[in-house]
Amino acid sequence: MRSESVNTMNSYNNYLYAQQSFQKSLELMAEAVQGEKEDQVFYDYLLSKAPTQEQKDIITRIRNDEIRHNQLFKKMYKELTGQDVVIEKEEEFIPPSTYQEGIKKALFGELKAMEKYRVIRQGLPYRYYRDIVFEILTDELKHADLYNFINTEISSQKTSVTTQNMTPDELVMHTEFLVKEGLEDVQRGINMTHILQEFILMGVLVGQGYSPEMAYETVEEWERTGESKLLQQSKRMSS
Repeated sequence: MRSESVNTMNSYNNYLYAQQSFQKSLELMAEAVQGEKEDQVFYDYLLSKAPTQEQKDIITRIRNDEIRHNQLFKKMYKELTGQDVVIEKEEEFIPPSTYQEGIKKALFGELKAMEKYRVIRQGLPYRYYRDIVFEILTDELKHADLYNFINTEISSQKTSVTTQNMTPDELVMHTEFLVKEGLEDVQRGINMTHILQEFILMGVLVGQGYSPEMAYETVEEWERTGESKLLQQSKRMSS
């Protein structure tokens, strides 16, 4: 009789654990599909700042995967609960300070998502759904590798470009990115002293071997972090 009581208690405990794990999976699944609009704006930001077509293609592929993952989680939640996921109020998108910071944010976001998806997978009752989440997990792992590739490529570009043998016209074409960013700053109403300080500094860095994109990111980071107090001061000046 004692053995039967122990087995009954173990079965009941296992049942409770399975139910709690399942509820946790549902909660995290609903959480995983929140912020859909904010994510779209974030990907649009990364695509607008990506300096090469290769990086644009990578980010586009990741974005399309994430849209598919979102749809899969919504579908699974509906099938398991009979209800649609309730989308909470979207948070306002705050652009990263630099493109590289955006890539780093995306990279750590993928790593955090993998932790969440492992818990979701563990609590699902059917192999069919666990296999779907496993596929999503492998996609997230690939995404992390791709973001890490982009981050490494950005860092290596800081000293990988030589301008010594470029003709004047080639230099003009080489710095088109900076011209475009400078004109956008003018349209945003940023004062001219600040713009000139920033873009002259960027030109100096380009002469030292930085790519125009990395020169831009570096000077923006100097301002953001306060490494350059003078840039912060001129940014606050009235135009």
